[in-house]
Amino acid sequence: MDADTFPREIHKAVFYFVGIKGTGMAALAELLLRRGARVSGSDVADKFYTDEVLGGLGIPCFEGFDAAQVPLCAALVIYSAAYSPDKHCELLRAKRMGLPIMSYPEALGAFSRRMPFAGVAGVHGKTTTTALAGTLVRELGLPGSVLAGSAAGNFGGRSTWSGGEDFFIAETCEYRRNFLAFRPRWAILTSIEEDHLDYFRDYADIYSAFLEYCGGLEKGGALVYCADDRGAREAAAELGEKRPDLRRIPYGRQADGGWRVVSCAEKPGATVFRLAGIGLDFELRVPGFHSVLNCAAALALVRTICADLGLPAPGPGLLAKGVSSFRGCKRRSEILGEAGGVLFMDDYAHHPTALQTTLKGLRDFYPDRRIVADFMSHTYSRTLALLDGFALSFSCADLVVLHKIYASAREGDAGKVSGRDLFEKTRAAHPRVSYFEEAMDAADYLKGELRAGDLFVTLGAGDNWRLGQKLFREMAAGNP
Repeated sequence: MDADTFPREIHKAVFYFVGIKGTGMAALAELLLRRGARVSGSDVADKFYTDEVLGGLGIPCFEGFDAAQVPLCAALVIYSAAYSPDKHCELLRAKRMGLPIMSYPEALGAFSRRMPFAGVAGVHGKTTTTALAGTLVRELGLPGSVLAGSAAGNFGGRSTWSGGEDFFIAETCEYRRNFLAFRPRWAILTSIEEDHLDYFRDYADIYSAFLEYCGGLEKGGALVYCADDRGAREAAAELGEKRPDLRRIPYGRQADGGWRVVSCAEKPGATVFRLAGIGLDFELRVPGFHSVLNCAAALALVRTICADLGLPAPGPGLLAKGVSSFRGCKRRSEILGEAGGVLFMDDYAHHPTALQTTLKGLRDFYPDRRIVADFMSHTYSRTLALLDGFALSFSCADLVVLHKIYASAREGDAGKVSGRDLFEKTRAAHPRVSYFEEAMDAADYLKGELRAGDLFVTLGAGDNWRLGQKLFREMAAGNP
């Protein structure tokens, strides 16, 4: 769909969202509302945290789908990737009425072209990096807006921050090459690894997608990339040969220049690190060196945006204050609370590398706690392709609980891999692993295992987070 389909005068337009409760959809709806648009939408009746967000903004949301709900005056109908424009009743109605329709990535990409845009891409770390950048924008009072892929504590539990229209920062997703709808002036590249193998053929295929994305940067633009990640490093080098007009800004332990991480240490409640180009310590109150890398990327991006747009350069003290204020994102090392001396946490890590770095970060951040990890793998294709990597991902956990594979609507079970296969592989590499087909079936076992001083963390993109919430609620209520 051509970007010109997006209404030019947002403040005069009517937008209708099919699947408006999705995190990104609700966030885009909010950004359009704040620019004066009239916004409404529809979704399933199930309750999500976005129900409260939409209600607080006064955005009407129909529960359930009905073709008659589509407004005749809609300037654009935006739909979630969960729905097909060739099958969904409301989208079919919109087409019959001759209304323009766009997918969420297409619409967000078109919206982003209205102002100087920074895209955050990578297999890992997109959401936290975007939220960190947004926290800096907010704390520094910069005239920009931000959209992250999850609710952020510093955004009042929402996924957006609106501080002005001088620039826009957003998370951009590689799945189905959706990020090719964007043409950023600045981009962050955190990592390139095999993933989404229900769509990408192999590593070379996903690498080519990221290279095309970065190659779409505006003339004279800037690529902020992780020098510690092989894929990102190689893509930046190749891009430098093809696009000498672009600035390449590395960050990480292996980086040259001011964004090199020269030291990193844990102290109670914080990770303390220093960058080569800034002569003071930063304190980040979320665990893991991967979070330090995400923070270095966000700092480099915000400093570059300010320099390019002629905004006052934020000093080291203000940057450090912004970093220390960061309170994390929903489902990214999210603390549910403490009950019975057990700290309950939830994290979205669903790739072997993410599991390893998350658990290593928790081990370093909470050295005196026993770590009990509950993991549910997501998609058969990812589990099958990365099975050996998953099995070796839990070395920093003291006790591991595994479950069936959480299926995705985008693929079926071909019978090639199961949760028990992952269990058998993991059991060969880890001394204490248990298996329960259904996540909730592990509740009684875990109640008997958990003890004061433990950290219990649910991991993955499945629904085992419900198990963590149940255990936390019952232990907080004193129910053994």
